[in-house]
Amino acid sequence: MYDGLVHAHSGLRWIVLILLIGAIINAARSKSSGSYEKKDKMLNLFAMISLHIQLLIGLALYFMNSNDRITYREGWMSNYAERFYGMEHILMMVIGIAIITIGRSSAEKKMIGSRDKHRRILINYSVGLIIILASIPWPFSFWAVLGGGWS
Repeated sequence: MYDGLVHAHSGLRWIVLILLIGAIINAARSKSSGSYEKKDKMLNLFAMISLHIQLLIGLALYFMNSNDRITYREGWMSNYAERFYGMEHILMMVIGIAIITIGRSSAEKKMIGSRDKHRRILINYSVGLIIILASIPWPFSFWAVLGGGWS
């Protein structure tokens, strides 16, 4: 089950990234149109839902691996890989997802004009995406030593 969740977490990242980029492009294009339609709302919602599913899978992986909890060993902060997966990756992902969730919630509930809604989505989803991209262990980044891969 653990291996299946690892593959799901790794594969779902591509769907999440495509939906986030799609929502950002849609918000940038629609900002000047003057309308906030159902398709805009649904794209933003699906991007946020996929992020939350990804978060739940990631948290399940984190707590399923509790037998080998890196945070229980002394000196885990001095090991870069253990610190990254034990703290930095999780913290940055939660921050990115929170920024996106807050942005969508405030756009849907507090913003009146469609231009303001698209602007809020554009800003919050872009900032969240940058944080998320920075904390993914890509194979071409300096985090490649941590075991990041394309799959």
